[in-house]
Amino acid sequence: MKVLLLKDVYKLGRAGDIKKVADGYGRNYLLPQGMAVLATSEALKMAERIREKANIQRAIINEEMDVVGKQIADLSLVFPAKASETGKLYGSVTTQMIADAIKSKSGVEIARRQIDSQPLRMLGEYKVPIRLTVDLIPTINVIVYREGEAISTAVSSKPAAKTVEEPVAEAEPEIAALEEPEAEAETAAIEEPEPEAEAEAEAEAEATEKSEAE
Repeated sequence: MKVLLLKDVYKLGRAGDIKKVADGYGRNYLLPQGMAVLATSEALKMAERIREKANIQRAIINEEMDVVGKQIADLSLVFPAKASETGKLYGSVTTQMIADAIKSKSGVEIARRQIDSQPLRMLGEYKVPIRLTVDLIPTINVIVYREGEAISTAVSSKPAAKTVEEPVAEAEPEIAALEEPEAEAETAAIEEPEPEAEAEAEAEAEATEKSEAE
């Protein structure tokens, strides 16, 4: 299906863009979450206005968050952990642990859903992106080393720092629906589907399609 984005959606597009998405993803996630509407002829008439207002709001947010970005850019965090001989952790370093460490070291509070990373399950050094806005995504250094060993051992165990990414989502203010002629998009904050919600939406769509086929 084709949809008109009402908000910036991470790795999909920006407010005002027309995108073709899987029916299940659109019907079960984007539309009910208020991130998009069907790209009807009436909706498309408002695309440019949504895009212009989103650009203005995005510029304001980027300016506000630039200070935060500079505070955490290239920040280095270290986590001691128990691990097997192969370097696999007995557990993991979660996004919440990273968020807490960022706050402890820099004083900046970051929501775990702004951290584009899967749980870290191996010793080593990682480059972890922090999603502040659609345009500002600074990275921090995360080093996971074996308890009782030197940090340098974990760093040298990998040839280079690995960038880890995973779509994450954060709730944004509701936006006026396009069905009403005077409705306007008031936000440019980045939206992104949670892996769990997206997977559930797709699974539900597949089940519905299979049921209809039978």
